[in-house]
Amino acid sequence: MSLLFLLACQTKQLPIKKQPMKPKINKSDAEWEKILTPQQFHILRRKGTDLPGTGKYTYHFENGIYKCAACGAPLFKSEHKYESHCGWPSFDNAIPGAIIMQPDYSHNMIRTEILCANCGGHLGHIFDDGPQETTGKRYCVNSTSLNFMKTNHHSDQ
Repeated sequence: MSLLFLLACQTKQLPIKKQPMKPKINKSDAEWEKILTPQQFHILRRKGTDLPGTGKYTYHFENGIYKCAACGAPLFKSEHKYESHCGWPSFDNAIPGAIIMQPDYSHNMIRTEILCANCGGHLGHIFDDGPQETTGKRYCVNSTSLNFMKTNHHSDQ
């Protein structure tokens, strides 16, 4: 199982563009632990990862907005979600200004981590093996880091 995880998370890496990490919400770990479930705290604050294929949004395709599970900031529109067969929810684009990218050298890999720009919560990683007909990007996101708000139209926020 862990080999699948490592292979799914190291395909075609984007060049890392260093962005300053300056989330708008700054809470202590103790404050986050009070408002997040243990699993959310592990993923969002300790940079954990959902097991592949286990997340509630991996195969979820309703119209709406995917928001940060920690702070509620809008992150992704459903019109940008697609099935990448990697085991995690995948998006080819994010809501402008919603994501911070930073280098991640953990697990003996070089990847680009994606974080909520509002609270700094760990969302997952971004790769350049997404649909070439759109952006070519794959935002590989942990379901645990997301909440979903259903809307009537793709462009609603």
